[in-house]
Amino acid sequence: MPLVGKMEEEKSTLEDELTFSIPNAWEQSDEETESEITEFAEKYKVFISESKTEREAVDNTIDLLRENGFVSIDECEKLEQGDKAYIVNKNKAIAIVIIGKNNITDGCQILTSHIDAPRLDLKARPVYEDKDASLALFNTHYYGGIKKYQWVSTPLAIHGKVVKEDGDVIDITIGEDPNDPVFAVSDLLPHLSKKKQSERKMKDVIKGEELNVIIGGKPIDDDDIDEKVKINVLKILNDKYDIKEEDLTSAEIEIVPAGQARDLGFDKSMVGGYGHDDRVCAFTSLMAGLNIETPSKTSLILVYDKEEIGSEGNTGANSRFTESVFQQILAKTLGDYSMEDFRNIMENSKGISGDVNPGVNPSFKSVHDLRNAGKMGQGIVITKYTGAGGKYSANDAHAEFVAYIRLVFNENEVCWQTAELGKVDEGGGGTVAKFLANLNLDIIDAGPPLLGMHSPFEIISKVDIYHTYKAYKAFLEAE
Repeated sequence: MPLVGKMEEEKSTLEDELTFSIPNAWEQSDEETESEITEFAEKYKVFISESKTEREAVDNTIDLLRENGFVSIDECEKLEQGDKAYIVNKNKAIAIVIIGKNNITDGCQILTSHIDAPRLDLKARPVYEDKDASLALFNTHYYGGIKKYQWVSTPLAIHGKVVKEDGDVIDITIGEDPNDPVFAVSDLLPHLSKKKQSERKMKDVIKGEELNVIIGGKPIDDDDIDEKVKINVLKILNDKYDIKEEDLTSAEIEIVPAGQARDLGFDKSMVGGYGHDDRVCAFTSLMAGLNIETPSKTSLILVYDKEEIGSEGNTGANSRFTESVFQQILAKTLGDYSMEDFRNIMENSKGISGDVNPGVNPSFKSVHDLRNAGKMGQGIVITKYTGAGGKYSANDAHAEFVAYIRLVFNENEVCWQTAELGKVDEGGGGTVAKFLANLNLDIIDAGPPLLGMHSPFEIISKVDIYHTYKAYKAFLEAE
């Protein structure tokens, strides 16, 4: 062999040994794996299309759990090795547990995620008539961090629940069936927007009080009624759902993008749709739990509400729900337990906070540190720390735990990459990780990269979804 060739070979080997390269996950996939990726994505598209609210996500999760032998913890007198149960909190959060072979106080392998997503909520008295426009509208209050201009001139659906004074519950879904009407927030035409909108800053192009949803335009045939269009809408709601205007004060109605998740790109390598953040991590966590045998350490999958507004309230990660889950598991496995048992199960647990990370946007690359940014199609993203600026309001995983996660992923051929939430002073964000870390357990953020986060139509790579599932499954099965 020529000397030059030998030197080049040695250099290549040394470079391979010493550097950290991140291959494209598609290039690591053979034909059989690509088939598995496609099949998994199809199941995910169904789940996300049918789970546009927290309640729907919990209901669909329970259906899948029961189909696979899980039962409510209330149905269990005692939990033993191999038992599979779930705990529901206010129909908006859920915990899934698989009892492992080890002593319960050795801790759990925990996966967390959230199932709330940015949207438009109805105000307590939402229905009004604008006589100048001859229209009936819903008055809304947006939920979570949205770019308000993205929610205009797009088909919207109504999902939610009305609880009547007598306790009767009425579920509503309008705008998903092809025969259903859809709804919309109307934008201002460019011919008239120069003075009214063009001088506004981006965040105020559409203001919160301008996110009014058009719901009707036909007056009722009754000359004795003043607000004829509004009353006609209320009559339709009353005829179809037995709802009166006052019933809407005790309702949770969410306005979300209409339509199903769709394949995206000529190669169908991506999925476009609403709510990837963060139902993709909830779904991959769920599927990981459904597809493992009895693990060594008990598996615990925690799915929360309210992350998009700071994890507040009694269904968020900042509530006592997590502690309640630990206590219920201890009571069902040990019977009588001590405070030391309670402390041990928490402190011996390890966790992954499943949440998405911004993928590199090809049109706005300057907001990213490209050496430390998630790229579409390169697998699950490990985020050692979140927060903003100087790591404020962050969870920062310890080096020892990051090394453990690397080992688990590498041993199970998971394609993974590392990233931060953009450049240091560009912005930032947080997840539920810090609330679990407050229980004195080790936890790190890891989830797929995403384009268009918090928009009505987010974009995710199918191969990243699949490797997120592989990563979560490997973590649950790890020692």
